[in-house]
Amino acid sequence: VQLQAFGGGLVQPGGSLRLSCAASGFTINPYWMYWVRQAPGKGPEYVSAINIGGGWASYADSVKGRFTISRDNAKNTLSLQMNSLRPEDTAVYYCVRDAGGGQWDYWGQGTQVTVSS
Repeated sequence: VQLQAFGGGLVQPGGSLRLSCAASGFTINPYWMYWVRQAPGKGPEYVSAINIGGGWASYADSVKGRFTISRDNAKNTLSLQMNSLRPEDTAVYYCVRDAGGGQWDYWGQGTQVTVSS
């Protein structure tokens, strides 16, 4: 089982990035999927979740209205569109598989997002 996130980088405040996550070794279809981030010196923070079919999503209050999660089960990928980025969004972003009941069992290799002028 592997999850590889990519698409991070350095962006100015107010800018946008699109993160993607490619899954291998399993199919994402039966699983809820999450984006989680971790800023330097802090613990993991929930960002967003999406249900199996992709028709329902939830967001942390800190990103609501700015970030959009999506999934393509046919391509076995997860995405996160991030707009109006702020310095406090700086973190390593991870895609995470939910084994059920909110239990995160696999974390991908993260991608660094840095928002700075």
